[in-house]
Amino acid sequence: MALWRAYQRALAAHPWKVQVLTAGSLMGLGDIISQQLVERRGLQEHQTGRTLTMVSMGCGFVGPVVGGWYKVLDRLIPGTTKVDALKKMLLDQDYPDALITNYYIWPAVQLANFYLVPLHYRLAVVQCVAVVWNSYLSWKAHQL
Repeated sequence: MALWRAYQRALAAHPWKVQVLTAGSLMGLGDIISQQLVERRGLQEHQTGRTLTMVSMGCGFVGPVVGGWYKVLDRLIPGTTKVDALKKMLLDQDYPDALITNYYIWPAVQLANFYLVPLHYRLAVVQCVAVVWNSYLSWKAHQL
């Protein structure tokens, strides 16, 4: 609980920095899980550059873009009612290929996220779910 409270204080003091670092950290964690638990590479065969690439993608692209997108969604559709959450989820799913490949998980996650989670925690919630998704994507992308 102390770690969670420290995270909340840091998020309140530096929301953008903490969200970007959270996205990068959790994307890196997804790659580590992929390499160690799914691919069973072991520490000797772990591709550190690959993990750092995922961290960089999280900090340099996913965190800023998705975090910014959530702010745009909240400006376009203010509120957290069930109807507001449904509208945000539908707008968030406006990517045809992504909709086809991950439709089974993200709409439910986003409905709960937009309905139950305050704006400043949404990126962290999505990134926690994305750890599993990123593990899968990393594994899929690096299959020989």
